[in-house]
Amino acid sequence: MQKLFDEVSSLDTRCYSKFHLSEDLLMEHAAQGMASFIKGNFSNNEKVIIVVGSGNNGADGIALARLLHKTFEVYLYFVKKPRSQMALLQEKRASALNIPSIDELQECDILVDAIVGTGFQGEFSPELNAVLQTLNAAKAYKIACDVPSGLKQNGQCAQTTFEADISLTMGALKKSMFLDEAKDFVGKIEVIELGIAREIYEVPTNWQLLDLNDLALPLRKKKNAHKGSFGHLGIACGEKSGAAIMSALTALKFGAGLVTLVGFENEQTLALPYTLMYAHKLPKNTTAIACGMGLGLEFSDTELETLFDNTLPLVLDADIFYMPIIHTLLKRSNIVLTPHPKEFVLLLNAVNLANITVKELQENRFKYVELFCQTYPNAVLLLKGANVIIGEDKKFYINPHGSSKLAKGGSGDVLSGLIGALLAQGYSALNAALHASLAHTKLAQIYTGTDFSLTPRDLIEGIGKL
Repeated sequence: MQKLFDEVSSLDTRCYSKFHLSEDLLMEHAAQGMASFIKGNFSNNEKVIIVVGSGNNGADGIALARLLHKTFEVYLYFVKKPRSQMALLQEKRASALNIPSIDELQECDILVDAIVGTGFQGEFSPELNAVLQTLNAAKAYKIACDVPSGLKQNGQCAQTTFEADISLTMGALKKSMFLDEAKDFVGKIEVIELGIAREIYEVPTNWQLLDLNDLALPLRKKKNAHKGSFGHLGIACGEKSGAAIMSALTALKFGAGLVTLVGFENEQTLALPYTLMYAHKLPKNTTAIACGMGLGLEFSDTELETLFDNTLPLVLDADIFYMPIIHTLLKRSNIVLTPHPKEFVLLLNAVNLANITVKELQENRFKYVELFCQTYPNAVLLLKGANVIIGEDKKFYINPHGSSKLAKGGSGDVLSGLIGALLAQGYSALNAALHASLAHTKLAQIYTGTDFSLTPRDLIEGIGKL
């Protein structure tokens, strides 16, 4: 896991006061980190254009030009005159070396955006919008200095935002880079150290970024075991039984010893796979429950009360968020909620936390996840999206490894099955959500077909390759 921060200016200030590192020295390390990346990934003498603004982000870009000068064909493109103290200093240094500048974009191999950094708010002028549109249309490899110009501190993006292939971000990871809206602009992300190791530069934080190698699979180390040793997941089977069946097949594949669909249909009419069981009541040896996927109106309020008349771990999804019983379930512990944005907006309204649109939620995902978890500290919330957010009480995690491959009906049912399987096997609610989410996104990554062809069956079949 890696730490995430709302801002890093306070971390820079800490470096000045505690470690006696100057602003100039931190900037030199920022430029050196970017230069090392370029030298390590591109051939000498390739053409580099660095687009520079008036502040310290521009100063980073000017310093980079100095370090690449004579090794690469480097040009500075000033879209604003240097204004900050560091920008003026770096310009003086570049001028002394006769680093050339240009007045408009030319064809190049590498294009570096150093116009504005994390302090940007509002919108660009029409002139700068036009510049950014030209930059985005260029065929060069695009590097953002710290963050893409146009990405704001809250993660929202300006009308025109630089579309980076990679963001070389300074000191530590910024939470703003992982709002869903930012995903099309930041590209790959690498952290540049600023003269001290990250573990020294960084301070404790409540937000973490998940790495794929954080995934802990439910491997079976116990040799003296039977099917009951690995839990029994009960899944509510409602009107759209296919959703529950997909969850059930997933759970069985992901290590649950037993999986039973619970509903009121005739078992024969469901054409169940032979590996799954069906019952009208929750089996007595059930160790976790999954409910909501394709539920519809199959269960009455009384029947739902009977289903949940226990203290078993729960994973709740989809239709259950529309049911009155959700108010009762939120009082429990050891539960995982997995809404998509529309369902989360409904849930926020239902519990009188916020009356907002999906658009407002997507622009403020971090804010509303924190609000919900503060109000319901015993529940684990997994908010689906391009970057999944998982929260419990004051601990928050972002899984950035998802892709548009998963934008397909049934993908969420597979996720519920993964979480349910881990709950049934004894994982805590938080760990079940974290590791199931990582497994879910990794399944999409290891799929070798075209990005539009992934189906829930493909995800289920891929579990064995994790």
